Amino acid sequence: MKVLARALALFAMMVMSPAVSAQQRSDPDFVAKVETPHFEAGTGPVVAIDQAHANFHTMLGRYRAFTNLLTADGYRVEANDKPFSAETLAGIDVLVIANALHPSNSGNWRLPVLSAFTADEISSVHAWVENGGRLLLIADHMPFPGAAAGMADTFGFGFKNGFAVNMDDSETRFVFRPGEGLAPVPGEDGQPVGQVVTFTGQAFSLPQGATSLLTLHGPYAVLLPREAWKFEADTPLEVADGLSQGAILEVGNGRIAAFGEAAAFSAQISSGGGPMGMNAPDAADNATFILAVMHWLTR
Repeated sequence: MKVLARALALFAMMVMSPAVSAQQRSDPDFVAKVETPHFEAGTGPVVAIDQAHANFHTMLGRYRAFTNLLTADGYRVEANDKPFSAETLAGIDVLVIANALHPSNSGNWRLPVLSAFTADEISSVHAWVENGGRLLLIADHMPFPGAAAGMADTFGFGFKNGFAVNMDDSETRFVFRPGEGLAPVPGEDGQPVGQVVTFTGQAFSLPQGATSLLTLHGPYAVLLPREAWKFEADTPLEVADGLSQGAILEVGNGRIAAFGEAAAFSAQISSGGGPMGMNAPDAADNATFILAVMHWLTR
């Protein structure tokens, strides 16, 4: 009963609709700075940001800051507007998929949540990674984990189609520090990362061989509502202690980085008017962390 009461308290504090969430916008005043670019301008690996699957985050939309950060580091960033296949993935070094949706769930954030990708697309991406492709797969809170579950599962990640929350205080904004859930990115270069901040999201289980970079330790759960942001007395939940919000895995000749929260890679103005992402005062190290993940992917 105590857990359910906290879930209801969370509902009272956080009720939002997809329409309200859609009011999130890229922060026009955020400037991505890279003191020492990893690659000379315009010579780095090709990064394709998917926008062919009703993505909530796109290259020049809510992921404009992410695009600018990678460009400042020397990456060549482009948009992907085609279904995934061996042909469309050829020539791409890193594929970024952030908050993809099936068209039937665009603006309809309730169960059932259908896969954003066809079986052929999932098979094509898996084969591409096995053969040396690099994938950054990001799926935030419900309904995005449900839409990306098939893609995640083909690599062994168990996305939870819900909302991560600290059940002690109903907090959904998480701060990871060394010794407190934050692990260093293997081969990490540049300045150390003091902390990484995430903004709600989901949590997921890991396949054998994966390394969690952002681990939830403590009284965490994933609430699994029937409709996004609507929590009721009978809303099911799963214990999330030990689950991950960010992890990496080598797959054949390729690599994948999976994340359960998307705003950490952005710089947005929230629907309430506050900064959310790299522009948040306590999330300045997010940019350093993002580049460390990208360097691991492309190393």
